[in-house]
Amino acid sequence: MRKWLSLSSPLIITFILLSFGFESKEVKVPETLKVKQPTEVLFPKNKTVHATMLLTPPFIGSSYIGFKEALAFKESQGNYFTTNTLGYLGKYQFGIGTLQLMGVYNATRFLNDPVLQERAFNTNIARNKWILRRDIARFVGKRIGGVEITESGMMAAAHLAGAGNVKKYLRSWGAFDVSDSYGTNIAKYMKKFSGYDISYVSPKRNPKV
Repeated sequence: MRKWLSLSSPLIITFILLSFGFESKEVKVPETLKVKQPTEVLFPKNKTVHATMLLTPPFIGSSYIGFKEALAFKESQGNYFTTNTLGYLGKYQFGIGTLQLMGVYNATRFLNDPVLQERAFNTNIARNKWILRRDIARFVGKRIGGVEITESGMMAAAHLAGAGNVKKYLRSWGAFDVSDSYGTNIAKYMKKFSGYDISYVSPKRNPKV
């Protein structure tokens, strides 16, 4: 018995296309769509990579999340599991002394727990807002060294140098400034992280994680 080819057969389809003058052509992929090389991953292979772990700062506007991620990128490129040369820990580069103020005493657990790191960041913002509450009321909207003082700039600077040093910077109108061990000063953080909406976190006295 003769076997007939189905119309869905590749041979039949090719024959039909050639009959109508169609030819198979190589499809060229634009250079901009080609993957030139794999993206470098900076995180240990045995760790979970979260959506916030990006090699470029995520664009989330001026929201509180935008503030957190921009600051995290500056501190560690968003890497939860890193420790710098001075022993500062995690995505937001906390010192152990600051963590102890918030009730965190186990550095290893902290470094391996992204949820705990996020809670610590929120708690520290609440703590610094309480310490600087009078300075927020007095200085926000004013200009020091040509830079408008904002609440988010103050919180970033407090994360860098401590709330006490931010008080001194503000009350001296910029005459008192300090830098970290890598040369970044309060004035730079005031400018770099100005204008974010961080009203999501309320000030709290001596908050704990």
